[in-house]
Amino acid sequence: MKIQSFGAAKTVTGSCHIVQKNGVKVMIDCGLFQGKDEENKNSELGFNPAEIDYVILTHAHLDHCGRIPMLIKGGFKGKIYCTKPTFQLARLIMLDTAKIMLEDYKHNLKRRLRYNPKKIIKENLSNSNKSNSAHIKNETHQNKHHNIHNTHNTNESGKNESNTNTELLYNEIDVFESLDHFNPILAYNTPFVIDEKHNIAVEIQDAGHILGSSFIKLMFGDSSIIFSGDLGNKNKPIVNNFSYPDEADAVYIETTYGDRLHKSFDDSKTELFNIIETTFKNGGNVLIPSYAMERTQDILYILKGFYKNGKLPKCKIFLDSPLAINITDIFLRNPEYFREDELQLFQKDNPFEIPYLIETREVEESKEINKFTEGAIIIAGSGMLTGGRMLHHLKHNLWRKENSIIFIGYQARGTLGRRIVEGDKTIKVFGEHIDVNASVHTINGFSSHADQNELIEWLSALKNRAETKIYLIHGDEDKMTIFKEKITHLGFNAYIPSYAEDIELGN
Repeated sequence: MKIQSFGAAKTVTGSCHIVQKNGVKVMIDCGLFQGKDEENKNSELGFNPAEIDYVILTHAHLDHCGRIPMLIKGGFKGKIYCTKPTFQLARLIMLDTAKIMLEDYKHNLKRRLRYNPKKIIKENLSNSNKSNSAHIKNETHQNKHHNIHNTHNTNESGKNESNTNTELLYNEIDVFESLDHFNPILAYNTPFVIDEKHNIAVEIQDAGHILGSSFIKLMFGDSSIIFSGDLGNKNKPIVNNFSYPDEADAVYIETTYGDRLHKSFDDSKTELFNIIETTFKNGGNVLIPSYAMERTQDILYILKGFYKNGKLPKCKIFLDSPLAINITDIFLRNPEYFREDELQLFQKDNPFEIPYLIETREVEESKEINKFTEGAIIIAGSGMLTGGRMLHHLKHNLWRKENSIIFIGYQARGTLGRRIVEGDKTIKVFGEHIDVNASVHTINGFSSHADQNELIEWLSALKNRAETKIYLIHGDEDKMTIFKEKITHLGFNAYIPSYAEDIELGN
């Protein structure tokens, strides 16, 4: 058995792993790279999609599903297996990404035309001469879609946009074509044969990360390998705690927070409330850049709890994300994936519904939010500030010392969120320099990733620790090194694979 990692190898994003045995190739995830240091990897998959027989998707985060449409464009003909919520959520995530690519390309093209119109026209004429009329129509449509990460990160950092990669990853048509390949029939704790001829089966268990997330045990006859996907932070609302692995020949485990421990969820809730209360007393607004999936729903749930307990000051809560609004609807349609204790509450009351909450779908509604100079909680994407409506709210709020910005999730290297967290005093948004005068807070207890102790707890459930090879993925290399040293002292045999490195396992 041979395994290669074409993403999440010595880095956090771009999860993509191929397992090969007896001429059959099974891929685990196919996600986008995020952050300016990694985004250039998105345009090249590093493998031939036509050679992949099956794909198993652990969950619907962009860094795990975001390159799936590129597989179909490259000739993939097989099935993509996952849970029902993962399919529903991935559909929204991929379509939203294609839509943002369109918006980015329009914006970037205008800037390029202003700087060098003759060159752009010449490039377009050259492309046209190589194409027939039908291809030109397709190319025109595709040229509206640009790499979301390239454009947003370049604009924010103030780099020269002439260096921006203008090749398009995919468009909405490619997303719809990829949806035909999904087979969302996997269920927890239920083995499923994906290839009877070659005796290949898969069994998933709850990863406790987001709605419908799973970790995967892939079995080629008597050989087996476990991929953790992303493991969840325990004792959070809505989703269950992660389940535990049994045994395998090898385990690929994420290490996003392999170097640290999280605050408790209760302590994090208290910290959030104190920031809100202090900010409102100072006459300011609270900005929460949030991932549309899971983190936004967690925050709404927490705010609803503050309201029910009579603690939440009277305010405006703006959920300024059409994607997050749609994802919340999907949550409500999949109650069987909730924690059992939460399910009882869901049946009595919508935990995301707050009298102070205002959902804004339209752009004009979003613009109106910036008329509120105090007493507002603004929740908008993106979680790492790689794009989305929160950038506009930064422009209007970040320079005011009365305001607060709260980061509630991991900030990848090279993202605007990471630079603010690390103390940049001035940032560039839409070509304008903005001073960072608002107070900056990071609350990692809301993370949907397991911390160091939880990762060790999960690994420690393995029955054959001494015989199992542990491969560390999905983390910054320095964090992986710390985690490797930690678990080596506990008797685990750990290794950190490099990008596309051939890992040979057994026969």
